[in-house]
Parts: sequence; C-alpha cells; structure tokens
Amino acid sequence: MINESAKIVKHEKLAEGVFSTSFECCISETALPGQFVMVGTKSDARLLRRPISICETDREKGTIRLVYRVAGYGTAELSKAGTGDEFKLLGPLGNGFSLEKAQDKKDILLIGGGIGAPPLLSLAQALRRTGIGKDSITAVLGYRSMNAGLFLNEEFGKEVRVLLSTDDGSVGVRGTVMDAVRERELKPDIIYSCGPLVMLKAVKEFAEENFIPAYISLEERMACGVGACLGCMVRTKNKDAHSHVNNARVCTEGPVFDASEVEF
Repeated sequence: MINESAKIVKHEKLAEGVFSTSFECCISETALPGQFVMVGTKSDARLLRRPISICETDREKGTIRLVYRVAGYGTAELSKAGTGDEFKLLGPLGNGFSLEKAQDKKDILLIGGGIGAPPLLSLAQALRRTGIGKDSITAVLGYRSMNAGLFLNEEFGKEVRVLLSTDDGSVGVRGTVMDAVRERELKPDIIYSCGPLVMLKAVKEFAEENFIPAYISLEERMACGVGACLGCMVRTKNKDAHSHVNNARVCTEGPVFDASEVEF
C-alpha cells in the first residue's frame, strides 16, 4: 500500500458525467485487476478520501487510469482537474479478481453495469495477457442509452467479444445485462461482474441456478479504505475473523467476493 502525491498525465470526458483520469504513480507497479485507490480532495473541510476502482494499469509507463461518474464533491473536483494537477492517492487497496480461477475455463463472461464496467476492462486485458483468446471471453455491458454514452465499449471490443444492453433499446438488447445474457442463452464456465447491487443480486441468482462460479465486485461507501472503520460491511455466510459476525469489510476482504458467500 502506497500513499503518494500523483500527477495527472491525461484527463478527458467520456460521456455526460463520466470522466477518465490517468495518474503517473508508483501504485501502478503492484495494482491488480479489481483493486481500487482512495483519492484525496484539496479541501481542508473534507478529510475523507474517495474510493475509485482502477480501470487500467500500465506498468511500463508507470500509470493507472480511473474512470468514474461524478457523484459528489470529490469526484466533481477530480473531474474539473487538468494535466499536471496532483492528488493524494492511497493504494492499491482491496482484493481483486482472481486470474487463476479462469485459467482452465473455455467460456468466460464479464458482466458490467454502467460505471461498474471500468475494473472489468483491466481484468479483460489481464486475462488476454495470460494467453486466453479473445473468442473465449464475452463482456456484456449495460448502459442507459446510446445518447447517454457507451463509454469504454470500443476499448472492451479490442480485447473481447462485446454484447450491449440499454435501458431504452437504442443499442443492443433492450433491458438489463441479465436480459441480454438470457436472450443470447449464454452459459459460461465462470462469471466476473461489477455494477449496482440489484444487478449483482441477479448475477448471483443466475449463477446459482446454472451452477456457475461467479465473482462479484461490490460498491459500498467507504471512509478509511483500509478496514479500520467498519463502515463498508456486507453480510456474508461466513464469520469475519475481525468482527466475529457474519459480515465482511468490502475494502479489505473485498471488493471482489465469491458470489455464493454474499447474502443480499
């Protein structure tokens, strides 16, 4: 875990309210798919940092890329920044996606809902680097509509097969990502997913119905990001060694969990 002042080397708007910011930082040396960073603000009145998933890591250039939706003061401040600006970063944090779980699988499914898609791009790239072919991985990405922006769609397309769903049917399957999965009758060997809670619950149910191992990345409000405050608890089947109850800390035991262990 590294606490550093990182410089922005690239910043752009991807869609309405969605931005991409790349930092030059030492965190890039060890960051893994599914991990996140805590981003500090420049306001003395706001002490808590903001958790943002890592979308891409480039170890050769020494950079990480964050793709996020503006949701409050911290992300709004970051969205207005420019190249050369510096922000405090703490990371990489959390447990990410296991690449080993996919090594013997012939059909891998990535399911991303909205702003849950960014960490799956890093996973797709990492899976490809292990030698898994493009045709073995399908990414189902859900968006509001074509007009709202299909951010990261083209970048996913360079790595894997892509299937889209939109709420209004303007692109791809009309409905949710799970509507698209069922309409195309997808039955993968393993599922990795990140997105809103209601979507992850549907992914878990689908995986259990079809006896498919699934790993989901949860999004929760965080204060510290290192497991000290217990502010990001999620109910699980197993007792947490730290709290001795059926809970787990998303920031440390997660954000990626075996879907079968999480109770919604």
